[in-house]
Amino acid sequence: MTARSTALLAWAIVLAGCIVVIARLRVDTDMAAFLPRSASPAQRVLVDEVRDGVLSRLVLLGIEGVSPDQAVTISKRMAATLREEPRFSAVENGEEAGFARDRDFLWSHRYVLSDAITADRFTEAGLHMALEHDLAELGSAAGFLVKDMLPGDPTGEMPHLLFQQRQGNGGGPDRSRGVWFSPHDGRALMLIRLRAAGSDIDGAQRALTAIHAAFHQASGETAARLQVTGPPVFAVEARDRIKSDAARLSMLAAVLVATALLLVYRSPRVLALSFVPVVTGALAGVAAVGLAFRQVHGITLGFGSTLIGEAVDYAVYLFTQTGPASPVEQTIRRIWPTLRLGVLTSVCGFAAMLLSSFEGFVQLGLFTIIGLLTAACVTRWVLPALLPAHFAGVRQPPAMTAIATIAARLRRYRIGVPVMVLAAIGTLAMDRGPFWAGDLTSLSPISPAAQRLDRSLRQDMKVPGDGVLIVVRRPDQEAALQAADRLSALLSPLIARKALSGFDTPTRYLPSLATQRARQAALPDPALLRTNLDQAMQGLPFQAGLFVPFVAAIAAARTAPPLTAADLDGTSLSLRLDSLLQHQRDGWVAVLSLRGVTDPSAIRQAIAAEPGAAYVDLKTESDRLLSTYLREGVTLACLGAGAIVLLLAASLRSATRLLLVMAPLVASVVMTLAILRLGGHALSIFNLFGLLLVVAIGSNYCLFFDRQRGDAEDLPRVLSSLLLANGCTVAGFGVLALSSTPVLHGLGMPVAIGTLFSLLFATILMTPAHAR
Repeated sequence: MTARSTALLAWAIVLAGCIVVIARLRVDTDMAAFLPRSASPAQRVLVDEVRDGVLSRLVLLGIEGVSPDQAVTISKRMAATLREEPRFSAVENGEEAGFARDRDFLWSHRYVLSDAITADRFTEAGLHMALEHDLAELGSAAGFLVKDMLPGDPTGEMPHLLFQQRQGNGGGPDRSRGVWFSPHDGRALMLIRLRAAGSDIDGAQRALTAIHAAFHQASGETAARLQVTGPPVFAVEARDRIKSDAARLSMLAAVLVATALLLVYRSPRVLALSFVPVVTGALAGVAAVGLAFRQVHGITLGFGSTLIGEAVDYAVYLFTQTGPASPVEQTIRRIWPTLRLGVLTSVCGFAAMLLSSFEGFVQLGLFTIIGLLTAACVTRWVLPALLPAHFAGVRQPPAMTAIATIAARLRRYRIGVPVMVLAAIGTLAMDRGPFWAGDLTSLSPISPAAQRLDRSLRQDMKVPGDGVLIVVRRPDQEAALQAADRLSALLSPLIARKALSGFDTPTRYLPSLATQRARQAALPDPALLRTNLDQAMQGLPFQAGLFVPFVAAIAAARTAPPLTAADLDGTSLSLRLDSLLQHQRDGWVAVLSLRGVTDPSAIRQAIAAEPGAAYVDLKTESDRLLSTYLREGVTLACLGAGAIVLLLAASLRSATRLLLVMAPLVASVVMTLAILRLGGHALSIFNLFGLLLVVAIGSNYCLFFDRQRGDAEDLPRVLSSLLLANGCTVAGFGVLALSSTPVLHGLGMPVAIGTLFSLLFATILMTPAHAR
């Protein structure tokens, strides 16, 4: 078998293997892949909640554009329809029916839920005090409520629980005409919890479709508008945007590159052959990611447009530098050492992504490294086998030759490069704006308009809490609830000291088994209770036999089975419990949500008595999380750049040549930074990786100039090939700047700008003095 046949057979086997792997792959669009793995227990809470917490399943609705009466009617119709849907575990709109379920639950379990239950509460003195309080309440404005509950609850456990519930939910949304209604925005409000996990985007899509269908059915021909927000909405919109970007940008990059190459090659066959390394590299990259991760992210596929921009350069170098005096085999042997070194520098740049704590970045790095290595191998061994034996290269169009000739004369303006760099440094030094993106929204694919709507609806819903939590992790549910009990006891005295105004705890909805047993043990037996009650009623105007329901309720509560989370199903309290008590892979997490925090140090000092309890300020932790990964980005970018410098130093073996190769790259990075800052862009970790790629890709141009330092005669042809290759790279990365996905936009813009400067500065600084 000849070398040509061997190369083609190996290529066919690789293609077949890649297609088999890709056919079984699942495309993932969960943006949590581009959230970092947390660096601390507090930050882990934040990332876990974003990934798959209870809040990731909540959808907020606003019905507007019609009169209040119409909005209320639509809200009630929608709620009735959606409560029949198995896709939703809770549908709340403030209707009395929902409150009735909650009140029934609280009433039925008031003697294990109330934290006021003690044995002293049912003594003669305790009961007498409670009855005197009842008399005072009967004469108040709320007397009609006390009168209804008095026979079965003279100790006031139910009012106490209702007060705690109002405290726990911050008062809840405003109500009008029997449903939640925002008087400020004139819209009816709803809160829906999906059964699907936060990571189940297909389930979220089906649920949102059901919500819109219910709205259209309920609103009929009215002008009502449905506003929808929440993590499931963001996840579905992000997936659609990512899929759209992946298809649109890859197609646009391919069209731009193909058009440019066709204008130069003027041969459809040569154009098709130019994409052989690109397609093979892309298939190999996707297959490698699939084998490593069992799935491929949609952004990784969108990043394929960058592979088009760079991998097609290899074929460009081969075709444009082949000529009658330099056949294909001779050309590939001549340019292969330079091309190989250029590929390795790009690999060093992308290899930094493999060390990232962002799983998505690891996928991008692996995809591009395997893709570029495969594309280079295909260019070296497969393309020569596919080209016709008489192929004599691509004739340079006069326009390309003229541009190359003009570019070669730019050497006389070398002094302009340090002047531009100094001006850029001065611009950066005088810049007083924020240099780095200051919060996690810089990583978010959510549009500003969607973020504003989300804030507006959350304000209308009066979502409780200040984003300050106490978090404790235990191996089982009972241990987590007992820890929450102890933390509640530690926090309660701080309310009187004004360190905080209140808190919500999972034990308010599901006490620990130990607490339930203790409260049941505090309940007296019926005979003793009747005796104490009769004595306590002495001198008070209560009829004999009025409190028979109370005695019966105490008797039933003493022997009732323990309360479980399943008992809360069908109530809105279940939603609150699930948000405060979460089962995760490594155990159970109890969360206490704090309000009105004024003295964080006092709270931290108090909870130190509970081992493993963490004070979490979500805003502070999100900023700290971003800062941690910006430092990671700087470190990885420096490691990647250092690896490139070491590789070039080992290959060039000359300090002078190394400095000459690095000078255009450093200048292009500085200029790119200045342009980004002048455009008002605060730098993100995505921009950092983009600047690293500027060095990796730009080094290819510098290396070809370095190779021509002793052969200036052929410089116009080489420069023509570099111009064409650079145009393809700028097109491939430039289209990413059009993406609304921050990952792609943040990578594409600096690389498109920086690689253009890299070629310009390499041409000015590295063109030989005797070049024509």
